Amino acid sequence: MKIDIVTLFPEFFEIAFSFGPVRKCIENKNLEINLYNLRDFADSPKEVDDYQYGGGSGMVLKIEPLVRALRKLKKENSVSILFEASGITLTQKIINELSKKEHLILFCGRYKGVDERFKNYIDMEISIGDYVLSGGEPACFVFVDAISRLMPNALSHTDSLEGDSFFWGILGYPVYTRPREFEGHKVPEVLISGNHKEIERFRKREAIKKTFLIRPDLLKNLNEEEIEILEEIKKEAKNVQSKNN
Repeated sequence: MKIDIVTLFPEFFEIAFSFGPVRKCIENKNLEINLYNLRDFADSPKEVDDYQYGGGSGMVLKIEPLVRALRKLKKENSVSILFEASGITLTQKIINELSKKEHLILFCGRYKGVDERFKNYIDMEISIGDYVLSGGEPACFVFVDAISRLMPNALSHTDSLEGDSFFWGILGYPVYTRPREFEGHKVPEVLISGNHKEIERFRKREAIKKTFLIRPDLLKNLNEEEIEILEEIKKEAKNVQSKNN
């Protein structure tokens, strides 16, 4: 995969991409990342932003350098993305779909945002959450890091992906390591039993339980077995509530 990033601060990524799965993917040549300074596409280095029409505080990134950058980088197989607060919220499903693309062009907004007309030229707008960042660079890094984890040889153990939160659309199961007991808190016996079938069922149940308690909105596409587990969890929660009352 090839990823082109257009930003006012390329140096942000030089450090961010120097470790972890992203670096590994670059070293394995499964991922090519190119950084482009938006100022290089402006009439002069200082002409990347301007005041808002209609007044108001905050500068706006101009449309000309943004479109020039897009036209220089865009190919037939490209998908162009702007990191923008009003974009669709990033999910693992979107990451899975975009990880199959050959070429991504990522634009990092800054200041008050980009000229609204630029959105007519790009394919997608993505947000990573309902909060304010100083620019699109942190969101872009989150996106690239998530993409890189799905690439061949990015992780030492690829099966660890299956236990990650959101990989199957729900939160991940709880994990434990040594010691077996700490200040009265014990590792669940089933995880020490060596019974892999029971361990798998325990983990699935705990993942569904955690999702039910924290993010019930994610419990939409469960199979029959998972629905049965969820119903058991709901009954237990109801019984506990009745006892407390």
